Amino acid sequence: MYDTILVPLDGSLRAEAILSYVESLALKFGSRLVLLRVVDPVTSVVGLEGMPVDVTRDLINQETEEAKRYLEHRRSSLSSEGINVQIEVRFGPIVQAIIEVADSQNADLIAIASHGRTGLARIFYGSVAAGVLHHADRPLLIIRSLGD
Repeated sequence: MYDTILVPLDGSLRAEAILSYVESLALKFGSRLVLLRVVDPVTSVVGLEGMPVDVTRDLINQETEEAKRYLEHRRSSLSSEGINVQIEVRFGPIVQAIIEVADSQNADLIAIASHGRTGLARIFYGSVAAGVLHHADRPLLIIRSLGD
């Protein structure tokens, strides 16, 4: 039923709440999991003195390597259960990257944990899950994650 399941992760325990669900699905259906981490590079950040600091190529490379290490750790754990796991790191706007990877990997399902923000926090921070829900053209599994 689900040959390929895309699992976007942001490195938080809240996002990882989806892993037990996709592990069960992958074992039941023999699915391949694609673990995705999106690095959304910005051109500048505010430093300690309140002055803009340019993001260097070294910083982007460092974030990319951290994302790969994080995903490799998750892959190792899932692979030990006999699950076929692929990892992917992408750059750019998060929702757009998730939709593009779902298309390129021909994912049958996108499985994501919502951080459960409401009210002004949701307006201010936005919602990746809501963005994916709005733009996806395939089935979604969205769980609400309340833990840290």
